[in-house]
Amino acid sequence: MRVERLRVRDFRSYEAAEAHLGEGLTVVHGANGAGKTNLLEALYFGCTARSFRTANERELVRFGASATRVVVEASDDDGRHELAVGFSPGEPKRLSVDGAPIERLLDAPQRPLVSVFSPDRLELVKGVPQLRRAHVDQLVTALWPTRAATRRGYGEALAQRNALLTRIRGGRVDAAALRPWDVELARLGIELSANRSLATALVAEGFASHAEALGLGGLVRLAYRARSRATTPEQLAEEIAAALPVDLARGYTTHGPHRDDLVVRRDGRDLRTYGSQGEQRLVLLALLLAERDALAAERSRPPLMLLDDVMSELDSDRRARLVETLASFGQSVVTTTELEHVPGADSGAVAQIAVADLVRSAAR
Repeated sequence: MRVERLRVRDFRSYEAAEAHLGEGLTVVHGANGAGKTNLLEALYFGCTARSFRTANERELVRFGASATRVVVEASDDDGRHELAVGFSPGEPKRLSVDGAPIERLLDAPQRPLVSVFSPDRLELVKGVPQLRRAHVDQLVTALWPTRAATRRGYGEALAQRNALLTRIRGGRVDAAALRPWDVELARLGIELSANRSLATALVAEGFASHAEALGLGGLVRLAYRARSRATTPEQLAEEIAAALPVDLARGYTTHGPHRDDLVVRRDGRDLRTYGSQGEQRLVLLALLLAERDALAAERSRPPLMLLDDVMSELDSDRRARLVETLASFGQSVVTTTELEHVPGADSGAVAQIAVADLVRSAAR
């Protein structure tokens, strides 16, 4: 799957713009504040119907406009495809693939996979475990789309059990009513943990290799840390039931894979706590590159890599290594304020997008 063209109307700072991507590496360059990140966000929005920067989607609509529209044109072995996302605050999004309305863009087989590096995403490394669990679940869905149902089912069962806990605490329901939900939560929980563990194992070796290539010294390891040692639904159900006194005291389910975490250690120490911000940037970058490799191997569909401000804190050697890795296969879009920060940017193999030219073209 290759993304060929992006068209936007009233998205962030763009009244109208059209950008063509290269087959491999595309460099988006311009001054700070010119709209480079907005362009990457538009690409992501057009491929997922979501923003990677904000939960308040009203911010996506250009000031003074009432709606925004993003169109992504892509091609694969089956031909050309057009994904369109229209959004007006307060109304449902209008999604279509090849002109046909759809409810969820993420379920469309014609949708390009997409992966994002941005400084704001460092929270994935140093933030709360919930962010890392959600990221692993997204990877599982990208690797094996049909397994997304397990995560949804687990979330529904967890919500039901938590609601029952509230009623039991209020004396309206007997604790025995929890047993069916303990069994269902355990059944889905074992599947969910197995999916996450397998996805983590698929990227662990590549992560260590990319981390070393990027200069993250020491013995770096990625691992999925499960709170439970259960290997069967029956064992997990027993653990969940045993935690009932704590659950009733706190008012929610305290045991299960919704409490697991993804950890990165260097020489045995957690880089979430002991890594510098520069090292955490390298961790995030190595993780995304390893996931790209895993998706290419498992589904023959490497994601479109969107890398915002990735070069600014890398030395010249690491920049060269990163460009070599990105150019090895798949598509990537990199933003920069200075073209010389991207080795080989002036070669014929690299496409360039000058943000200032996009704005001038739209103004004509």
